[in-house]
Amino acid sequence: MTASLPLSRRAMLERSTLGFGSIALTSLLAQDGLLAANREGDHTRPHLVGPHLRPRAKSVIFLFMSGGPGQTDTFDPKPLLQKLEGQPVPESIAINVPKIPRSGVNSLLMASPFSFKQYGESGISVSELFPETARLVDDLCVIRSVNHRIPVHGPGECVALTGTALGDRPSMGAWVTYGLGSASGDLPGFVVMLSNSTGPAPQRPGWGPGFLPSRYQGTVVDSKTGVPYTKMPGLYDDAKRRRQLDYIGWMNAQHLAKQGADSELEARIASYELGFRMQASAPQTFDLGNESPLIRKLYGIDEKATAEFGTQCLIARRLVEQGVRCIQLRNGGWDAHGNLESNHRSQSRAVDRPIAGLLTDLKQRGLLEDTLVVWGGEFGRTPTTEGSATGAKRGRDHSPAGYTVWMAGGGVKGGQVIGTTDDLGFVPVERAISPADLHATLLHALGLDQHRVIYSHNNRDEIPTVFGGEVVREVFG
Repeated sequence: MTASLPLSRRAMLERSTLGFGSIALTSLLAQDGLLAANREGDHTRPHLVGPHLRPRAKSVIFLFMSGGPGQTDTFDPKPLLQKLEGQPVPESIAINVPKIPRSGVNSLLMASPFSFKQYGESGISVSELFPETARLVDDLCVIRSVNHRIPVHGPGECVALTGTALGDRPSMGAWVTYGLGSASGDLPGFVVMLSNSTGPAPQRPGWGPGFLPSRYQGTVVDSKTGVPYTKMPGLYDDAKRRRQLDYIGWMNAQHLAKQGADSELEARIASYELGFRMQASAPQTFDLGNESPLIRKLYGIDEKATAEFGTQCLIARRLVEQGVRCIQLRNGGWDAHGNLESNHRSQSRAVDRPIAGLLTDLKQRGLLEDTLVVWGGEFGRTPTTEGSATGAKRGRDHSPAGYTVWMAGGGVKGGQVIGTTDDLGFVPVERAISPADLHATLLHALGLDQHRVIYSHNNRDEIPTVFGGEVVREVFG
């Protein structure tokens, strides 16, 4: 097949109007973290920028707990809530709760069914739901005052991961890979893994590119089988596959030359090359056969409850080692409108050991200082019960007005609490922090100035935090 090519591979690379020479240079620069796309929208020419600031982290792992874990049941204890069990919300607190749907302010207070105790030198209180993670509390920066006004799962996820409820903007992972390129030559720069499909459906904008070129979107992979379609087809070897891709590349170059600039087509062309490299490296990354029994036990991989999320957390560590810039692990099922106690026990049992294993493993390998780990959901849950259920069947409604997120690694000062909610856990009363503030802080940790990560779209210079957002500098001490 290659004998019919009118141009040699070398000539094709030199002459193609697509500028494959530039693409090759772009790839090399991206491996060194020196590439971001040109702000005028010309993405065939490399644009050297490098980080704007001294990066504290090289990669970020977002442990996204979809459905809304209750802040007063996990990392924000409220003794008064225990005392006022079953009573109406006091007017002195109710008056400050935003008038948004499902605020819970007109329902009866519900004490947490879980006990809290202090851990570590910092003495931060953590629920019994997270005993393994709690032992590492001195590495955590617990932010108890995150808030927004979107009480619905889908738009809430979009707010948490893209900055807008509409889901029409790039995800934070896409902005990160756009701003810094990829440090991995053989794997996607942004990888997404999904676990526990129970509950709200995954929101694709949470790993989508929005108006950025398609190559910056997250690659969804299965932790059991790895990156899809990377297994070499039967009767093919590397040489045959290389010849096939050269021919496909030549045809695509001809088509693009006639079509003109097209980010979808450019992304597809680049994906063939990345796919070829992944066929060699991805299977090794996702094959955990060479991990020691101690590491498997650390993540809980061989236990039914923790196997799925534990596997994903271990793969996340391996992806960080390979230079993958952004990893998002979405764990569904936290939407406890009823049976909150059984729901949260089951959910936390599945993720607590894997999370602690991830932090421990990163730390002992010297990777935690270069890896920012973020834990949280799209919102929290109300301090009141929902509906008329009683006893163990009770649950809580959605609470975007006040909830908890924590960070670790990546230059974060551990063993501290930032922000405070009121005595019942409804709303922040000290250091209110928005999702946009978290996004600005995440970018800052990676060495990106939110105001200088610019993409020209519809004649407008877009930035990741277009609706505001300030770096929470206390996070870094």
